[in-house]
Amino acid sequence: MRARITNILATFAASLAVVAPVCAKADPSAERQRELVNLVRQDCGSCHGMTFRGGLGPPLTSEALREKPADTLTATILNGRPGTPMPPWRQFVSEAEAGWIVDRLQKGFLDDAR
Repeated sequence: MRARITNILATFAASLAVVAPVCAKADPSAERQRELVNLVRQDCGSCHGMTFRGGLGPPLTSEALREKPADTLTATILNGRPGTPMPPWRQFVSEAEAGWIVDRLQKGFLDDAR
């Protein structure tokens, strides 16, 4: 019986490993994308500069972010940076949405969001 439960749990864990990344990569709805674009342009832009070339916070241009690890940038959005003015945004965006924002910023967010 114990071996059977272990097999079931192992199969379930393997299934999650395949399904979870697919679920996490789903783009937000078109309406939510518009809300996120507005959030980034207004809220992020207030510190990172309205053209994202820097201000109180560092630049968020595609050139500045392209080589940075996406998971680190996503964590920064969600958790902020202690000891700096960068606040956590976890209460406003999900992990998937933060990942979507990072992807857009690394690809040139302002180029197609104006």
